[in-house]
Amino acid sequence: MVHVDYDSTLVIVSILVAIATCYAAVSMEELVFKVAYKKFEKSILVASGLILGLAIWSMHFVGMLASHLPEGYYFDVSLTVLSYLVGAAASIFAVWLTSRPTLPLPRLVLGAVFMGLGISGMHYTGMLALMVEHHRMHYDPLLVICSVLIAISGSGLSFFFIFKYKNAIKYRTLLKATVAVLMAFSIVGMHYTGMAATYFDESLAQVLTSDQTEQSVLLFTIIFITSLVFVAGFAVAVLEARLEERNEQLTKMNKELATQSLHDALTKLPNRLFLTDYAEVVFSHHRLHEQKAAFLYIDLDRFKSVNDAFGHHIGDQLLIQMANRLHNQLDNSRHKLFRIGGDEFVLIAENTDINEAMQLAENILHYIQETYLIAAKDINISASVGIAMYPEHGHNVQDILMNADVAMLVSKEQGRNTYTMFHSVSDQQDVRSQSKLINDLYKAVDEQQFVLFYQPKFTASYEVCGVEALIRWKHPTLGLLTPQMFIDGAEKTGLIIPMGYWALEQACQQIQKWERNNSAFYPI
Repeated sequence: MVHVDYDSTLVIVSILVAIATCYAAVSMEELVFKVAYKKFEKSILVASGLILGLAIWSMHFVGMLASHLPEGYYFDVSLTVLSYLVGAAASIFAVWLTSRPTLPLPRLVLGAVFMGLGISGMHYTGMLALMVEHHRMHYDPLLVICSVLIAISGSGLSFFFIFKYKNAIKYRTLLKATVAVLMAFSIVGMHYTGMAATYFDESLAQVLTSDQTEQSVLLFTIIFITSLVFVAGFAVAVLEARLEERNEQLTKMNKELATQSLHDALTKLPNRLFLTDYAEVVFSHHRLHEQKAAFLYIDLDRFKSVNDAFGHHIGDQLLIQMANRLHNQLDNSRHKLFRIGGDEFVLIAENTDINEAMQLAENILHYIQETYLIAAKDINISASVGIAMYPEHGHNVQDILMNADVAMLVSKEQGRNTYTMFHSVSDQQDVRSQSKLINDLYKAVDEQQFVLFYQPKFTASYEVCGVEALIRWKHPTLGLLTPQMFIDGAEKTGLIIPMGYWALEQACQQIQKWERNNSAFYPI
């Protein structure tokens, strides 16, 4: 069995033909990434694939012309055309794969395998088209496998650089030339390795000389070594693609974590941390343009009773529906809604005056009052709204939110389901003192800072028929406080219950003392 040898000049021509047509195919594919040609994307992809298929096909037949074949050979036309169609189909699919926005590792490997098989299929279909009279062709299975692996590795390496080239800013021409050379050499390497896998009957040996055989061995050695470099390069490209994929996953996870840290997990609204940064941007913009901004502090009325009556899962759904309802009704270009606590929300309305802010508050109260259907239950709820204006009521986030919160508490005291504009320092002081009393009330319950006064009750004949126990709070700094000053706060916080138990226990103890002293201050 003997191999054919080659004309070195025509071998070089075949390589140059492959490089030139591959460069044309890459240049054609480049048009896909330009906006002006976006509507012709499919036509460009097909044309680019056809040109790349022509690169494979033309290189193959120029390479065949470089071979010293015996007299009387010819090519079967139908198989020759079929060989081009195989290469063109694989090329079109490969070009489509590499033109996608991303190139994950599975797609890179799939494209490399498909293109490599397409190049190999074109070559061996073309070899079937070669008819040599009185001679039979045979193939070395090991070299055939090597030729297919070379095609796959070279294609994968080329696709990797094509994707890099697509996103490159500098050295685009150099990268495009590199891609064309890589693709051309993957075709050339596969072709001549495939030709090395092909041998003829001994009768062909008479047309070969020893010099020609040495040239063939040298040429094959050079191409085979180059092909091994392709295989190594493709392996490195696969590893780099895998690392890039991991890096993209890590980047995506970091972005998701950053988003989660700035957004409420339940309603998906921006949270207090986001509010702080956003408000600073609003302040800078409105200060520069001398505009006003409104901060609406929204607190749901008796939300705890919803959780107690229906369960926390219903309460969560209520918050989600309410947040979605408000968000859908707002002007996204001017309004931004935040969830800063359990049932507390803040709405920032940019470039808004006082009248617009009050109208917005009325609309919000109306939207919130509409019935919610949750788990086949009709649920109604209202809200209290406090309004603070920038820059009248503060120049930083803390002051604005505190004053809006003060105005909201005033709305609560006025009977809820209303809004209040922050306008008075005295209101702020009153609410702050009330908040401080409620805070002190927790300590008062723990330390039992209360005392009971007993007011006698008389019959019509002015005889004592019992007593009424009246609670007072002996505040460490404010002195004796009457119930009007702290009972409402005790009811809001739930401290009224331990206070009631304490008062009942103290009254019972006092009755026991009166019994021992025979004092008739209670009914017998």
